[in-house]
Amino acid sequence: MYLQHFGLREMPFSLTPNTHFFLNVGSHHEAMNLLLVGLENAAGFIKIVGEVGTGKTLLCRQLLNSLGDRYVTAYIPNPHLTPAGMRIALAEELGIKVHRNAGQHKILNILSERLIELAHEDKLVVVIIDEAQAMPEDTVEALRLLTNLETESQKLLQVVLFGQPELDSLLERPSLRQLKQRITFSYLLEPLDESALERYVSHRLSEGGYNGAQLFSKQALKRLHRASRGVPRLVNILCHKALMVAYGQGVQIIEAAAIQRAALDTDDAQQAFSWQPIHCLAVGIAGALMLLLTLRVSGVLA
Repeated sequence: MYLQHFGLREMPFSLTPNTHFFLNVGSHHEAMNLLLVGLENAAGFIKIVGEVGTGKTLLCRQLLNSLGDRYVTAYIPNPHLTPAGMRIALAEELGIKVHRNAGQHKILNILSERLIELAHEDKLVVVIIDEAQAMPEDTVEALRLLTNLETESQKLLQVVLFGQPELDSLLERPSLRQLKQRITFSYLLEPLDESALERYVSHRLSEGGYNGAQLFSKQALKRLHRASRGVPRLVNILCHKALMVAYGQGVQIIEAAAIQRAALDTDDAQQAFSWQPIHCLAVGIAGALMLLLTLRVSGVLA
């Protein structure tokens, strides 16, 4: 496609959460620091919330790659599980072979034995759950009960919850108030501001193999921020489409017009991009009609 045209090795704006492209800046930088400090201090529960497309899964995978040998991780990417399914998934992530017909009491005992064994090896066990807002309420409670497992001096596992804002609504339920009280650290991921967006685009291009002059004009970056609202997933979609537009036109610089065309072809971005001109046009029409009416009433117009 456009890789050769722009001198790229790989697609810089793929939607796959590839940690090769992770940029430790802004909200993601603060969230990563909080995660690492919290886990080092045995925080218990940590919660990271962000809107759709703000990079939670990428941050989650970056965390997995950043934890040292002292940590043993259990990654649950799809937590829409029954309590029994959650226990089995956790056991398998910790290297325990569980017979599917094993009773839940036996599975819990096996889990407890494995966690104690890891604690004696001075290992810290971290359960990382992506899309945590999808957990059924009884599964959330089962997860809380698992964190009751402890020795005389320490908890046997910590939990990191990554989720959309619906996770906060879930945890507001009275039946889950005990878990909510155990959340030691929480963080809300924010969209990229204009400065961070410019660094984000430049970083992804560089990691994709681009080493030329600035590819996106200043006006294009401003329009990109406006159209994407700083949401990384939308940034990726719009940049990919803008590169396609430029390639089709045979040009080497991405101008604002290419971002405009990309935005008009993207549902979520199109609304954010096109609202203001339409709004201004509507206001202008309304103002003209009011002026016309005033002139007719005052007799200026016959």
